[in-house]
Amino acid sequence: MSANQLVLLACLAVAGVLLFGLVNMMRGGSANLSQRLMRLRVLLQFVAIIVIMGVVWWRAA
Repeated sequence: MSANQLVLLACLAVAGVLLFGLVNMMRGGSANLSQRLMRLRVLLQFVAIIVIMGVVWWRAA
């Protein structure tokens, strides 16, 4: 898997969880599920930032 694909996968994971959480909230779904999804989004954002910074560092080396 190339670095570009890894960054894309990380960003798509964040976007997917964000959209799923927003749809759940707009439909009046479970508040607990929305809370878990938003926490997962924050975790995935952290992972995405680490991946992006790793790719930038690796390409600069």
